[in-house]
Amino acid sequence: MAASGLYGALEDCFGRHAEQPVLEIESRQRATYRELDAEVARCANALRDFGLRRGDRVVSQVEKSPQALVLYLACLRSGCVYVPLNTAYRQNELSHFVSDAEPSLLICSPSAEGEIGGLLRALRSSARLATLDASGGGSLAEAVRQSSGQFVTRPAEPDQLAAIIYTSGTTGRSKGAMLTHRNLLSNAMVLIKTWGFSSRDVLLHALPIFHVHGLFVATHCALLSGATLLWRAKFDARATLADLARATVMMGVPTHYTRLLAEAGLTPSACAGLRLFVSGSAPLLPDTFRAFQQRTGHAILERYGMSETGMITSNPLDGERRAGTVGRPLSDVSVRVTDAQDYSLPIGETGGIQVRGDNVFAGYWRDPVKTREEFTADGWFRTGDVGVFDGDGYLSIVGRAKDLIITGGYNVYPKEVEAILDAIPGVAESAVVGLPHSDFGEAVTAAVVLASGRQSSTEAAIIAHLKTQLANYKVPKRVYFVADLPRNAMGKVQKNVLRQKLAEQAAQSRNRRAS
Repeated sequence: MAASGLYGALEDCFGRHAEQPVLEIESRQRATYRELDAEVARCANALRDFGLRRGDRVVSQVEKSPQALVLYLACLRSGCVYVPLNTAYRQNELSHFVSDAEPSLLICSPSAEGEIGGLLRALRSSARLATLDASGGGSLAEAVRQSSGQFVTRPAEPDQLAAIIYTSGTTGRSKGAMLTHRNLLSNAMVLIKTWGFSSRDVLLHALPIFHVHGLFVATHCALLSGATLLWRAKFDARATLADLARATVMMGVPTHYTRLLAEAGLTPSACAGLRLFVSGSAPLLPDTFRAFQQRTGHAILERYGMSETGMITSNPLDGERRAGTVGRPLSDVSVRVTDAQDYSLPIGETGGIQVRGDNVFAGYWRDPVKTREEFTADGWFRTGDVGVFDGDGYLSIVGRAKDLIITGGYNVYPKEVEAILDAIPGVAESAVVGLPHSDFGEAVTAAVVLASGRQSSTEAAIIAHLKTQLANYKVPKRVYFVADLPRNAMGKVQKNVLRQKLAEQAAQSRNRRAS
């Protein structure tokens, strides 16, 4: 591993490809690797001038921009710990993240400065506040412009903390997965080899950069191989279709591919220059896989990973990509399927998926109890997913032991939504499940039992209230009012039964609308 950690490896690559284009934004303005390295140096100097030291957390809740990528790289270079947050999070969600991470610096959009400043005061946080907007403005950007373009990269040990990614788990509160330089660099290098990345590649990047897929998988593969990033602020099907003419690789979530399939211009000729389409963050439906292959001639490569581990398995670059599977374990990752006692199961038997390797995170931030619970006695991480290996070593994910919902590539833990639903006056209790959705993979769906005598609530009113409390992707697409929730003999809500009932009710509603 590079003596200066992940950024040391990046720095070596930047030097080899100094004059090659690294970023191309919507205006087709390009930046070279040399220019990116200098900008990262300026940002690292700005972080130092803010008083940040090695190990200090930098919480970032900003829109995707080249400057936001520079901020992440500057944290790596200066020894700070990067903590990205979804821009959709509301204040009550942010309160948990700020209290838990205890950042030394929090960066938000200029429009949110007043609200975030009030939150920091309410929490009695000592964090400094800086701003950055999507066009490169704000107090952080001004500090960067006034800083030197020379910075000596601070050495980073392999097990030094590089980032904290907040992820849903077995409780409603998000936990911070601690990712080290070893975790990030080892996973990036094996993916570059597995997917055949080189400096000739042009990666279409339309993913957000507040989670593993966009921030680590996509950018690390490109930056560590000297490739060019077509940097797009967000995914737009029509714009993406036009961009395919200049790209060699696209990474997306299943929703991106279903929306591309809705475009009449998606043809083999539109994808003629592409060598690889990758899908992740949520299950890719076999129907989507087959429809895309029929329309374009390309078999989407589906892989499997999570915040705590980076990527775990992948369908092959060369060889059969099997619909409904996530491929074989990566070359430096060990995967086993086990029973409830953590004993490995034979091929063809379904059980819990466990992982071991340099890619596996260092534990949950300030939560040693939960960390111990999620690892086996012999050091394997329990993913919480349920899967099965076939005779050729391909893994299929058949369910989740944890009731996690993955909608449009984002994780939603039902308990968090239920807690807010149950606090609404007139709601006696609620349960939240995921139902199949052609666009999002799963749709967050709520069943609500109203208190006796309180029958005036409406679906629209409840959804409107939730939108003030939660990021939009967590808000249920539908709210169904039910007389009671199905329970077993112990009183536990049977979500499998509820899911089936709501699916039937949704189908009946669709049939009524169709007729």
